[in-house]
Amino acid sequence: MRGSEFDEFSFFAAVESSGARALLIGRRAMVVLGLPVLTADYDFWVHSDDIEKLNTAAQAFDLEPNRTPKDARRNGRYVLENDEHVDVLVSATRTTVDGLEVVFDDLWSRRVSVEIGTAKLFIPSVDDLILTKRIGGRPKDAEDIRLLQRLKEVLE
Repeated sequence: MRGSEFDEFSFFAAVESSGARALLIGRRAMVVLGLPVLTADYDFWVHSDDIEKLNTAAQAFDLEPNRTPKDARRNGRYVLENDEHVDVLVSATRTTVDGLEVVFDDLWSRRVSVEIGTAKLFIPSVDDLILTKRIGGRPKDAEDIRLLQRLKEVLE
């Protein structure tokens, strides 16, 4: 099987030009911040009204959604994939393992713009990225939170 010729910078540029309110989250956002973590996939949290915009941007990279927009809205998530894998959250809110509500619109209002190549990419603020890590509650999320808190100390 021949892999796709996926270009991350071009993908980010396509997401930006789509107009989708999409935040890169997860470990790939940590990589953007310069943290030494490994990841093989992409994680985005997109406004539920913008699923179609994101899907259109992904078509140029042969990334196929595993759910219709209607099903994605109902399930709160879906995947864009070929030999690349993009997890997409679409719910308006998520809840952390300790019961704190995390609201997409709040994260979007505090987003950070990062230049990646010729594209502008949006990620949550460091505090909000920590909140998104508290949603999963996995051991690797705890380690990621530790790294993010250390980065926050260095930046202050």
